[in-house]
Amino acid sequence: MKAITLLGSTGSIGTQTLDIVSQYPDQFRIVGLATKRNGQLLAEQIRQFRPEIAAICDVDQLPMIQTAIADLDPQPMLLAGEEGVVEVARYGDAEVVVTGIVGCAGLLPTIAAIEAGKDIALANKETLIAGGSIVLPLMQKHGIQLLPADSEHSAIFQCLQGVPAGGLRRILLTASGGAFRDLPVEQLASVTIADALKHPNWSMGKKITIDSATLMNKGLEVIEAHFLFGLDYDHIDIVIHPQSIIHSLIELEDTSVLAQLGLPDMRLPLLYALSYPDRIPTAWEPLDLVKIGTLTFREPDHDKYPCMGLAYAAGRAGGSMPAVLNAANEQAVALFLEEKIQFLDIPRVIGKVCDRHHPHQPQHPHPR
Repeated sequence: MKAITLLGSTGSIGTQTLDIVSQYPDQFRIVGLATKRNGQLLAEQIRQFRPEIAAICDVDQLPMIQTAIADLDPQPMLLAGEEGVVEVARYGDAEVVVTGIVGCAGLLPTIAAIEAGKDIALANKETLIAGGSIVLPLMQKHGIQLLPADSEHSAIFQCLQGVPAGGLRRILLTASGGAFRDLPVEQLASVTIADALKHPNWSMGKKITIDSATLMNKGLEVIEAHFLFGLDYDHIDIVIHPQSIIHSLIELEDTSVLAQLGLPDMRLPLLYALSYPDRIPTAWEPLDLVKIGTLTFREPDHDKYPCMGLAYAAGRAGGSMPAVLNAANEQAVALFLEEKIQFLDIPRVIGKVCDRHHPHQPQHPHPR
Protein backbone atom coordinates (compact mmCIF):
# COMPACT_ATOMS: atom_id res chain seq x y z
CA MET A 1 0.00 0.00 0.00
CA LYS A 2 1.25 3.45 -0.91
CA ALA A 3 1.18 5.92 1.99
CA ILE A 4 -0.27 9.34 1.06
CA THR A 5 -0.54 12.73 2.72
CA LEU A 6 -3.14 15.09 1.30
CA LEU A 7 -2.88 18.88 1.52
CA GLY A 8 -6.14 20.66 0.72
CA SER A 9 -8.26 17.66 1.63
CA THR A 10 -11.63 19.45 1.63
CA GLY A 11 -11.29 21.12 -1.78
CA SER A 12 -12.05 19.73 -5.21
CA ILE A 13 -8.66 18.02 -5.63
CA GLY A 14 -8.74 16.71 -2.09
CA THR A 15 -12.20 15.17 -2.17
CA GLN A 16 -11.49 13.51 -5.53
CA THR A 17 -8.22 12.11 -4.20
CA LEU A 18 -10.05 10.66 -1.21
CA ASP A 19 -12.63 9.20 -3.59
CA ILE A 20 -9.77 7.33 -5.26
CA VAL A 21 -8.41 6.16 -1.91
CA SER A 22 -11.84 4.90 -0.85
CA GLN A 23 -12.21 3.02 -4.14
CA TYR A 24 -8.79 1.38 -3.82
CA PRO A 25 -8.27 0.69 -0.09
CA ASP A 26 -5.83 -2.11 -0.92
CA GLN A 27 -3.62 0.30 -2.92
CA PHE A 28 -3.52 3.50 -0.82
CA ARG A 29 -3.69 4.63 2.79
CA ILE A 30 -3.88 8.14 4.24
CA VAL A 31 -1.15 9.28 6.63
CA GLY A 32 -1.99 12.98 6.91
CA LEU A 33 -4.76 15.45 6.03
CA ALA A 34 -4.68 19.24 5.99
CA THR A 35 -7.06 21.96 4.91
CA LYS A 36 -7.54 25.71 5.14
CA ARG A 37 -10.92 26.23 6.76
CA ASN A 38 -13.59 23.52 6.33
CA GLY A 39 -13.28 21.99 9.76
CA GLN A 40 -16.55 20.08 9.70
CA LEU A 41 -15.63 18.19 6.53
CA LEU A 42 -12.10 17.61 7.81
CA ALA A 43 -13.56 15.99 10.94
CA GLU A 44 -15.66 13.68 8.76
CA GLN A 45 -12.60 12.79 6.70
CA ILE A 46 -10.60 12.03 9.84
CA ARG A 47 -13.34 9.66 11.00
CA GLN A 48 -13.40 7.86 7.65
CA PHE A 49 -9.70 7.67 6.75
CA ARG A 50 -8.08 7.65 10.21
CA PRO A 51 -4.92 9.66 9.46
CA GLU A 52 -2.08 9.77 11.97
CA ILE A 53 -1.95 13.57 11.75
CA ALA A 54 -4.27 16.35 10.59
CA ALA A 55 -4.20 20.15 10.53
CA ILE A 56 -6.41 23.11 9.76
CA CYS A 57 -5.17 26.63 8.98
CA ASP A 58 -8.10 28.27 10.77
CA VAL A 59 -7.03 28.01 14.41
CA ASP A 60 -10.53 28.89 15.66
CA GLN A 61 -11.96 25.65 14.28
CA LEU A 62 -9.58 23.35 16.13
CA PRO A 63 -11.80 22.91 19.26
CA MET A 64 -14.78 21.95 17.08
CA ILE A 65 -12.73 19.26 15.33
CA GLN A 66 -11.40 17.95 18.63
CA THR A 67 -14.95 17.61 19.93
CA ALA A 68 -16.20 15.95 16.74
CA ILE A 69 -13.57 13.19 16.88
CA ALA A 70 -13.26 12.87 20.67
CA ASP A 71 -14.46 9.26 20.61
CA LEU A 72 -11.83 8.03 18.14
CA ASP A 73 -9.19 5.62 19.38
CA PRO A 74 -6.39 6.12 18.61
CA GLN A 75 -6.56 9.89 18.35
CA PRO A 76 -4.71 11.57 15.48
CA MET A 77 -2.25 14.35 16.17
CA LEU A 78 -4.26 17.56 15.61
CA LEU A 79 -2.53 20.82 14.67
CA ALA A 80 -3.62 24.28 13.57
CA GLY A 81 -2.24 27.26 11.69
CA GLU A 82 0.10 27.41 8.73
CA GLU A 83 2.83 25.78 10.81
CA GLY A 84 0.52 22.83 11.42
CA VAL A 85 -0.01 22.32 7.69
CA VAL A 86 3.76 22.41 7.13
CA GLU A 87 4.21 19.79 9.86
CA VAL A 88 1.62 17.53 8.20
CA ALA A 89 3.47 17.88 4.89
CA ARG A 90 6.76 16.62 6.33
CA TYR A 91 5.31 14.06 8.75
CA GLY A 92 5.84 10.33 8.96
CA ASP A 93 6.22 7.64 6.32
CA ALA A 94 4.07 9.16 3.56
CA GLU A 95 5.65 8.34 0.20
CA VAL A 96 3.63 10.87 -1.82
CA VAL A 97 2.24 14.26 -0.79
CA VAL A 98 -0.69 15.50 -2.90
CA THR A 99 -0.59 19.30 -2.96
CA GLY A 100 -4.16 20.45 -3.52
CA ILE A 101 -4.04 23.70 -1.54
CA VAL A 102 -5.02 26.61 -3.80
CA GLY A 103 -2.63 29.51 -4.32
CA CYS A 104 0.76 30.41 -2.83
CA ALA A 105 -0.36 28.90 0.48
CA GLY A 106 0.79 25.58 -0.98
CA LEU A 107 4.42 26.64 -1.49
CA LEU A 108 5.89 26.29 2.01
CA PRO A 109 4.22 22.92 2.76
CA THR A 110 5.45 21.60 -0.59
CA ILE A 111 9.02 22.68 0.20
CA ALA A 112 8.74 20.99 3.62
CA ALA A 113 7.58 17.75 1.98
CA ILE A 114 10.44 17.85 -0.54
CA GLU A 115 13.00 18.44 2.22
CA ALA A 116 11.53 15.42 4.04
CA GLY A 117 12.24 13.29 0.95
CA LYS A 118 8.64 12.79 -0.17
CA ASP A 119 7.51 12.63 -3.79
CA ILE A 120 5.07 15.35 -4.82
CA ALA A 121 1.81 14.87 -6.74
CA LEU A 122 1.50 18.47 -7.83
CA ALA A 123 -2.02 19.86 -8.18
CA ASN A 124 -0.96 23.35 -7.04
CA LYS A 125 0.48 25.17 -10.05
CA GLU A 126 1.43 28.21 -7.97
CA THR A 127 4.21 26.20 -6.34
CA LEU A 128 6.30 26.27 -9.51
CA ILE A 129 5.07 29.64 -10.75
CA ALA A 130 6.01 31.44 -7.54
CA GLY A 131 8.92 29.23 -6.48
CA GLY A 132 10.14 27.21 -9.44
CA SER A 133 13.70 28.47 -9.17
CA ILE A 134 13.76 27.22 -5.55
CA VAL A 135 11.67 24.07 -5.86
CA LEU A 136 13.46 22.44 -8.80
CA PRO A 137 16.96 22.56 -7.27
CA LEU A 138 15.49 21.20 -4.02
CA MET A 139 13.96 18.29 -5.94
CA GLN A 140 17.34 17.46 -7.43
CA LYS A 141 19.10 17.81 -4.08
CA HIS A 142 16.70 15.45 -2.28
CA GLY A 143 16.19 13.04 -5.19
CA ILE A 144 12.41 13.18 -5.22
CA GLN A 145 9.93 12.95 -8.10
CA LEU A 146 7.47 15.69 -8.96
CA LEU A 147 4.45 14.12 -10.64
CA PRO A 148 1.97 16.51 -12.29
CA ALA A 149 -1.57 15.84 -11.07
CA ASP A 150 -3.52 18.39 -13.11
CA SER A 151 -5.00 17.21 -16.39
CA GLU A 152 -2.85 19.22 -18.82
CA HIS A 153 0.59 18.57 -17.36
CA SER A 154 -0.29 14.97 -16.59
CA ALA A 155 -1.19 14.60 -20.28
CA ILE A 156 2.19 15.99 -21.33
CA PHE A 157 3.99 13.81 -18.78
CA GLN A 158 2.17 10.70 -20.03
CA CYS A 159 2.94 11.52 -23.67
CA LEU A 160 6.63 11.95 -22.82
CA GLN A 161 7.00 8.41 -21.49
CA GLY A 162 9.47 6.75 -23.86
CA VAL A 163 10.42 9.97 -25.68
CA PRO A 164 14.24 10.23 -25.80
CA ALA A 165 16.08 13.20 -24.36
CA GLY A 166 16.02 16.05 -26.85
CA GLY A 167 13.04 14.61 -28.71
CA LEU A 168 10.49 17.21 -27.56
CA ARG A 169 9.99 20.19 -29.87
CA ARG A 170 6.73 21.84 -28.77
CA ILE A 171 3.98 21.63 -26.15
CA LEU A 172 0.35 22.37 -26.99
CA LEU A 173 -1.77 23.09 -23.92
CA THR A 174 -5.47 22.64 -24.58
CA ALA A 175 -7.98 25.02 -23.00
CA SER A 176 -11.75 24.69 -22.78
CA GLY A 177 -12.11 28.46 -23.15
CA GLY A 178 -14.00 28.74 -19.88
CA ALA A 179 -17.42 30.15 -19.21
CA PHE A 180 -17.20 32.88 -21.86
CA ARG A 181 -15.62 31.03 -24.77
CA ASP A 182 -18.70 31.62 -26.98
CA LEU A 183 -19.53 35.09 -25.65
CA PRO A 184 -18.54 38.09 -27.81
CA VAL A 185 -15.80 40.14 -26.20
CA GLU A 186 -18.07 43.20 -26.28
CA GLN A 187 -20.38 41.57 -23.71
CA LEU A 188 -17.73 40.80 -21.09
CA ALA A 189 -18.16 44.19 -19.41
CA SER A 190 -21.53 43.17 -17.99
CA VAL A 191 -20.88 39.56 -16.89
CA THR A 192 -21.57 38.55 -13.28
CA ILE A 193 -19.83 36.28 -10.79
CA ALA A 194 -22.51 33.65 -11.36
CA ASP A 195 -21.86 33.82 -15.12
CA ALA A 196 -18.11 33.38 -14.65
CA LEU A 197 -18.59 30.35 -12.39
CA LYS A 198 -20.56 28.38 -14.99
CA HIS A 199 -17.75 26.28 -16.40
CA PRO A 200 -18.98 24.23 -19.37
CA ASN A 201 -16.89 21.09 -18.77
CA TRP A 202 -15.24 20.89 -15.37
CA SER A 203 -16.41 21.06 -11.75
CA MET A 204 -13.76 23.05 -9.85
CA GLY A 205 -13.33 25.54 -7.04
CA LYS A 206 -14.28 29.20 -7.48
CA LYS A 207 -10.77 30.59 -7.94
CA ILE A 208 -9.69 28.16 -10.66
CA THR A 209 -13.06 28.53 -12.40
CA ILE A 210 -12.58 32.31 -12.61
CA ASP A 211 -9.02 31.72 -13.83
CA SER A 212 -10.48 29.51 -16.55
CA ALA A 213 -12.88 32.26 -17.59
CA THR A 214 -10.00 34.76 -17.92
CA LEU A 215 -7.67 32.08 -19.35
CA MET A 216 -5.15 33.01 -16.67
CA ASN A 217 -5.19 29.36 -15.64
CA LYS A 218 -3.75 28.48 -19.02
CA GLY A 219 -1.21 31.29 -18.84
CA LEU A 220 -0.08 30.02 -15.45
CA GLU A 221 0.10 26.50 -16.91
CA VAL A 222 2.42 27.79 -19.63
CA ILE A 223 4.83 29.00 -16.92
CA GLU A 224 4.44 25.71 -15.06
CA ALA A 225 5.14 23.73 -18.25
CA HIS A 226 8.32 25.77 -18.78
CA PHE A 227 9.60 24.71 -15.36
CA LEU A 228 8.37 21.11 -15.56
CA PHE A 229 9.53 20.26 -19.07
CA GLY A 230 12.30 22.75 -19.81
CA LEU A 231 10.99 24.30 -23.04
CA ASP A 232 11.27 28.02 -23.73
CA TYR A 233 8.09 30.07 -24.07
CA ASP A 234 8.30 30.24 -27.86
CA HIS A 235 7.69 26.48 -27.93
CA ILE A 236 4.67 26.34 -25.58
CA ASP A 237 1.36 27.14 -27.26
CA ILE A 238 -2.29 27.34 -26.18
CA VAL A 239 -5.15 26.02 -28.30
CA ILE A 240 -8.87 26.23 -27.51
CA HIS A 241 -10.44 22.76 -27.50
CA PRO A 242 -14.07 23.11 -26.36
CA GLN A 243 -14.73 19.40 -25.78
CA SER A 244 -11.90 18.95 -23.20
CA ILE A 245 -11.23 15.43 -24.45
CA ILE A 246 -7.62 15.96 -25.55
CA HIS A 247 -5.94 17.14 -22.37
CA SER A 248 -2.75 18.34 -24.08
CA LEU A 249 -0.35 17.36 -26.86
CA ILE A 250 3.35 17.27 -27.58
CA GLU A 251 5.09 17.72 -30.92
CA LEU A 252 8.34 15.82 -31.38
CA GLU A 253 11.39 16.79 -33.42
CA ASP A 254 10.24 14.64 -36.37
CA THR A 255 6.81 16.49 -36.36
CA SER A 256 4.95 13.55 -34.82
CA VAL A 257 2.24 14.77 -32.43
CA LEU A 258 1.19 12.70 -29.41
CA ALA A 259 -1.94 13.39 -27.39
CA GLN A 260 -3.53 12.04 -24.22
CA LEU A 261 -7.32 11.70 -24.36
CA GLY A 262 -9.94 11.05 -21.72
CA LEU A 263 -13.27 12.25 -20.39
CA PRO A 264 -13.13 15.46 -18.29
CA ASP A 265 -12.49 13.73 -14.96
CA MET A 266 -9.77 14.95 -12.59
CA ARG A 267 -9.56 11.53 -11.01
CA LEU A 268 -7.66 10.24 -14.05
CA PRO A 269 -4.55 12.43 -13.68
CA LEU A 270 -4.74 12.11 -9.89
CA LEU A 271 -4.79 8.32 -10.08
CA TYR A 272 -1.83 8.27 -12.48
CA ALA A 273 0.18 10.56 -10.20
CA LEU A 274 -0.58 8.32 -7.22
CA SER A 275 0.06 5.01 -8.98
CA TYR A 276 2.99 6.02 -11.26
CA PRO A 277 4.65 4.17 -12.92
CA ASP A 278 1.85 1.59 -12.67
CA ARG A 279 -1.59 1.69 -14.28
CA ILE A 280 -4.44 0.63 -12.00
CA PRO A 281 -7.54 -0.88 -13.64
CA THR A 282 -10.71 1.14 -13.07
CA ALA A 283 -14.43 0.66 -13.63
CA TRP A 284 -14.85 4.30 -14.64
CA GLU A 285 -16.69 5.28 -17.79
CA PRO A 286 -14.38 4.77 -20.77
CA LEU A 287 -13.92 7.27 -23.58
CA ASP A 288 -16.22 6.56 -26.55
CA LEU A 289 -14.95 8.56 -29.51
CA VAL A 290 -17.96 7.63 -31.63
CA LYS A 291 -20.24 9.03 -28.94
CA ILE A 292 -18.12 12.20 -28.71
CA GLY A 293 -18.30 12.52 -32.49
CA THR A 294 -16.33 15.72 -33.09
CA LEU A 295 -13.19 17.28 -31.69
CA THR A 296 -12.60 20.93 -32.62
CA PHE A 297 -9.82 23.45 -32.11
CA ARG A 298 -9.32 27.17 -32.51
CA GLU A 299 -6.79 29.85 -31.72
CA PRO A 300 -7.46 31.78 -28.49
CA ASP A 301 -8.68 35.36 -28.90
CA HIS A 302 -6.03 37.66 -27.41
CA ASP A 303 -8.54 40.53 -27.09
CA LYS A 304 -10.91 38.35 -25.06
CA TYR A 305 -8.14 36.81 -22.95
CA PRO A 306 -5.54 39.52 -22.12
CA CYS A 307 -4.41 37.51 -19.08
CA MET A 308 -2.81 35.03 -21.44
CA GLY A 309 -0.42 37.68 -22.78
CA LEU A 310 0.33 38.91 -19.27
CA ALA A 311 1.39 35.39 -18.27
CA TYR A 312 3.68 34.93 -21.26
CA ALA A 313 5.28 38.32 -20.58
CA ALA A 314 5.81 37.48 -16.91
CA GLY A 315 7.30 34.10 -17.77
CA ARG A 316 9.72 35.65 -20.24
CA ALA A 317 10.69 38.36 -17.72
CA GLY A 318 11.56 35.60 -15.27
CA GLY A 319 12.96 36.14 -11.82
CA SER A 320 10.30 37.21 -9.34
CA MET A 321 7.86 38.40 -12.03
CA PRO A 322 5.85 35.13 -12.26
CA ALA A 323 5.38 35.21 -8.47
CA VAL A 324 4.11 38.79 -8.67
CA LEU A 325 1.80 37.89 -11.55
CA ASN A 326 0.39 35.01 -9.53
CA ALA A 327 -0.08 37.08 -6.36
CA ALA A 328 -1.73 39.91 -8.29
CA ASN A 329 -4.08 37.43 -9.95
CA GLU A 330 -5.04 35.86 -6.61
CA GLN A 331 -5.93 39.27 -5.20
CA ALA A 332 -7.74 40.45 -8.33
CA VAL A 333 -9.87 37.30 -8.45
CA ALA A 334 -10.67 37.71 -4.74
CA LEU A 335 -11.76 41.30 -5.36
CA PHE A 336 -13.98 40.15 -8.22
CA LEU A 337 -15.56 37.42 -6.09
CA GLU A 338 -16.19 40.05 -3.38
CA GLU A 339 -17.92 42.23 -6.03
CA LYS A 340 -15.39 45.02 -5.54
CA ILE A 341 -14.22 45.06 -9.17
CA GLN A 342 -15.69 44.01 -12.52
CA PHE A 343 -14.60 40.99 -14.56
CA LEU A 344 -12.62 43.08 -17.06
CA ASP A 345 -10.81 44.80 -14.18
CA ILE A 346 -8.99 41.54 -13.36
CA PRO A 347 -6.39 41.81 -16.17
CA ARG A 348 -6.16 45.59 -15.66
CA VAL A 349 -5.22 45.17 -11.99
CA ILE A 350 -2.70 42.44 -12.80
CA GLY A 351 -1.15 44.46 -15.60
CA LYS A 352 -0.69 47.54 -13.42
CA VAL A 353 0.96 45.51 -10.65
CA CYS A 354 3.36 43.81 -13.08
CA ASP A 355 4.22 47.14 -14.73
CA ARG A 356 5.32 48.52 -11.36
CA HIS A 357 7.48 45.51 -10.47
CA HIS A 358 11.18 45.19 -11.26
CA PRO A 359 11.84 41.45 -11.25
CA HIS A 360 14.49 40.09 -8.94
CA GLN A 361 16.59 37.46 -10.65
CA PRO A 362 17.28 34.35 -8.53
CA GLN A 363 20.80 33.45 -7.49
CA HIS A 364 20.38 29.97 -8.94
CA PRO A 365 19.43 29.89 -12.63
CA HIS A 366 16.86 27.48 -14.03
CA PRO A 367 18.52 24.03 -13.78
CA ARG A 368 17.34 23.02 -17.23
